[in-house]
Amino acid sequence: MTFLIVTGLSGSGKSSCIKVLEDIGFFCIDNMPPQLIPNFAELCAQSSLKEDELEKVAIVTDIRGGTLFLRLSENISKLRGIDGADVKILFLDCAKEVLMKRYSETRRKHPLDEASEGDLSKAIDAENALLTDIRANSDYIIDSSLLTARQLQEQVAGLFLDKPSDRMIINCMSFGFMYGVPGEADLVFDVRCLPNPFYIPELKHLTGTDQAVRDYVMGFPQSVELENKLYDFVDFLAPLYVGEGKSRLVVAFGCTGGKHRSVTFAELASKHFEQAGYRVRLNHRDMDK
Repeated sequence: MTFLIVTGLSGSGKSSCIKVLEDIGFFCIDNMPPQLIPNFAELCAQSSLKEDELEKVAIVTDIRGGTLFLRLSENISKLRGIDGADVKILFLDCAKEVLMKRYSETRRKHPLDEASEGDLSKAIDAENALLTDIRANSDYIIDSSLLTARQLQEQVAGLFLDKPSDRMIINCMSFGFMYGVPGEADLVFDVRCLPNPFYIPELKHLTGTDQAVRDYVMGFPQSVELENKLYDFVDFLAPLYVGEGKSRLVVAFGCTGGKHRSVTFAELASKHFEQAGYRVRLNHRDMDK
């Protein structure tokens, strides 16, 4: 099980970082006191959580924890002593002048504001001093001083993904128009133009998950041509969505009742996108209605 400890200077972009980690499959927890991290890791090692495939965990811990944060290194050592725990530290750094500008623009209080009597410069210096050791022992350091939020997210994703396309999940959905168009769909394809298995007695009570229905639907030249054109269209769009930082693309196929043609296309499309290297989910919204 991978445990990624995310820490760093206040205002350096930890919130943006945790968002992209969640998008790429990490179970994320924000602002956990260091003393609880080893206990949480022990809990994750229990069989009940293994069954939930909790394999990648990212924990944000920082100076917001007050004096508890000062024992971070000690508790990371305990975490590394747990069998099966692969522990990494990601440190987000940032130049002092940039942090001062960010706090000025957002008008947020620094966590050490009271201790520094409202002097932001002293608060940043104090936090820098407290983080010297953990910065020196980090596995990854990202300086966000000159990065936009999107550029920071791209760097974080690049550290933990084998390929950029892993960042986006393509959700292939089937639905029936008689029950309404799914509001979450990014792309909707209407396949009601194809011959309907509903009117074939031996296929009426089957669904597009059955091979007999798929063979019927795809047994027409127009079905094959439509399939190829749809793939060509989405194959062109998907990398563009990845480049824009989209984490989920919902591709919905609709027929009249959501049982035959739409299910067939969603099933075939999910296999196509998996073969293309994307993470894929399959959802037949109305198949059992």
